[in-house]
Amino acid sequence: MCCDDLDRLSAAEIVSRIVAEDARAPAAVATQARTIAALADEVVARMYRGGRLIYVGAGTSGRLGALDAAELPPTFSIPPGRVIALLAGGPAALHAAVEAAEDDALQGGQDLAALDLCAEDVVLGIAASGRTPYVLGALAEARARRAFCAALTCTPGSPLVAAADLAIVADVGPELIEGSTRLKAGTAQKLALNALSTTVFIRLGHVYGRLMVDVRPTNAKLRARARDIVRRLAGVEEMRAHELLEQAGWRVKTAVVMARGACSCAEAQCLLDTTGGNLRQALALVEGNRE
Repeated sequence: MCCDDLDRLSAAEIVSRIVAEDARAPAAVATQARTIAALADEVVARMYRGGRLIYVGAGTSGRLGALDAAELPPTFSIPPGRVIALLAGGPAALHAAVEAAEDDALQGGQDLAALDLCAEDVVLGIAASGRTPYVLGALAEARARRAFCAALTCTPGSPLVAAADLAIVADVGPELIEGSTRLKAGTAQKLALNALSTTVFIRLGHVYGRLMVDVRPTNAKLRARARDIVRRLAGVEEMRAHELLEQAGWRVKTAVVMARGACSCAEAQCLLDTTGGNLRQALALVEGNRE
């Protein structure tokens, strides 16, 4: 790719080139679909045994991990600490660069060790270059503690790939602005993280069909969504859906089982507990009890 004239182009021409380069990201991630699925299966199996998913990164890569980890609890009602993000430089690095933080391999290991890592945990090191010392230090600590080591990078054959048990390598090629990996490398990493975490929590039973049945209704928009989900799955009017949600403490799955099983909140929750929170399996029990 030759863009030596980039600074001489019009705004329209620059945007056109950026968009054309960004289009490479989905294709690069698509080549890694089987690897992402394999990692999702690994995470699911370990989470069933009490393990966690831990993202480790620096700069844009670390912020993308932090973004994904922050959005999972309200979407899937997962408990705090199930998915954790470590960012070189700490929370301050979310909104400002912390100089040289990414170069500290020792700190990466120490930050991970502070999480009391266990062998059931999955540590995903995220680094576009595949050579960030902070991330490599964290993966070395993860391996020493016998956790599962995974990588998300855009650089084939990098040290991060060598350090991992399983590596997602989204090779997007050189950036339009050389070395600015917040561009299509960042886009590819975001796509891969979306695919990974969403697959994990679908497989763990937090989604029914295409519906977010574990949504945490913390605002008006999400309460409206919760009512709509209950209305559709329970086959009731919106007012009845609201009543069921209030009785169920605004737990969507509990409200649906209450309606479909004509049972109390406690009975519905018991059915869900029996199935590990899987709504489809709980509804199958309801149907079985009717026969």
